[in-house]
Amino acid sequence: MKKLVSNLTFWVLTAIVAGALLGHFAPATAVRMDVLGKGFISVVKLFINPIIFLTIVLGISSMGDLKKVGRIGGKALLYFEVVTTLALVIGVGVAYLIRPGDGVSTGQLNGQAVGEFTQRAGEFSWLHFLADNFTLQVLLVSIVLGMVLSRYAGRQPIIDRLSWASKYVFRGLHLVMIFAPIGAFGGMAYTIGKYGIATLLPLAKLLATVYITCGLFVFLVLGAILRYCRVSILAFLSYIKAELLIVLGTSSSEAGLPGLMEKLERLGCAKPVVGLVVPAGYSFNLDGTTIYLSLATIFLAQVFNVELTGAQMLTIVGILMVTSKGAAGVTGSGFVVLASTLTAIKVIPVEGLALLLGVDRFMSEARSLTNFVGNGVATIFLSHNEGALDHAQLTRTLNGEEPLETEAPVSVPVPAPAEHLHPHK
Repeated sequence: MKKLVSNLTFWVLTAIVAGALLGHFAPATAVRMDVLGKGFISVVKLFINPIIFLTIVLGISSMGDLKKVGRIGGKALLYFEVVTTLALVIGVGVAYLIRPGDGVSTGQLNGQAVGEFTQRAGEFSWLHFLADNFTLQVLLVSIVLGMVLSRYAGRQPIIDRLSWASKYVFRGLHLVMIFAPIGAFGGMAYTIGKYGIATLLPLAKLLATVYITCGLFVFLVLGAILRYCRVSILAFLSYIKAELLIVLGTSSSEAGLPGLMEKLERLGCAKPVVGLVVPAGYSFNLDGTTIYLSLATIFLAQVFNVELTGAQMLTIVGILMVTSKGAAGVTGSGFVVLASTLTAIKVIPVEGLALLLGVDRFMSEARSLTNFVGNGVATIFLSHNEGALDHAQLTRTLNGEEPLETEAPVSVPVPAPAEHLHPHK
């Protein structure tokens, strides 16, 4: 009983249930709880960039071989493109198989409600995406500084200070995570209180399709990738269950991002791989968002009885391959990217987005969870592919065993003279 009471997962799950009950029985009060969810996410966000900066700088500066940095980055981008394209194709295929848009009434459409999103879609550009995405900027600066440090002979005192800072940043994060149940409670209470369970009924088929497709993608596609790395998807999900519940409660993958990076390192993934892949994946490896965008596009085509030709389908797939990559840098990303896609193909009425307004928040959980798991799997795969995954440590960690005391953090093997190596703990 004592172990249960001190278990973060138990309290987050309890908070989610309590928030849902409050949202259902006292919606007016529940909506005011939004400040708790947003407040928690805002505090966690304060840790994301320092953790990215410290992880990447410490990781790259200890690698020595800068060619490996470029190779890992190149492999990561290739992996992101292949897997998200697969997610896109799966979303389109399932939408045609289940046909969630058939029979949905368009009589209650409010085209004015989507005006804000179509305006943002028109204003979106890749230049703004790169300029406004502070996480990507931190990622690039960290890579450059790590490369400079790796060539600097007197780097050890700097590395020691950065290691000290990293230790205390993670200590601060652990203190913040004590309040994760409060954030999950606020996020779930707001969602149920504002939108209500009743809003799900008209579009229940679409909602079910999104969750089923994301579930199949996680267990079949991502599960197969982990199996290649000799890792069980069920064991991995159990290992990050606390972070998954936080993402579920807050509808934000950002809330679990720092914890995921720490757990992946503890699992045996090399620090530089974790530092490069997770932050980059947050912007470019959005499996859940890609599935949602493809499903929603075909859903709206079915609602308006638009029979898409083969050329139009290829155009939609091509546009989504590009627009989905910018989703993380835009507020209200799902609607903005979807609006830009519909505007570009000029076949499906943009006003149809009004149908999705009431259920989008409920589908955001599926998107966020799938994105979150996808980035964890990408990191494990690329670490394994680079020979930078300590499988012995991984097995012990997934079995709930403590790492060996003599065990040093795994790093990418670098053939370099001993006098040029400055390992750090």
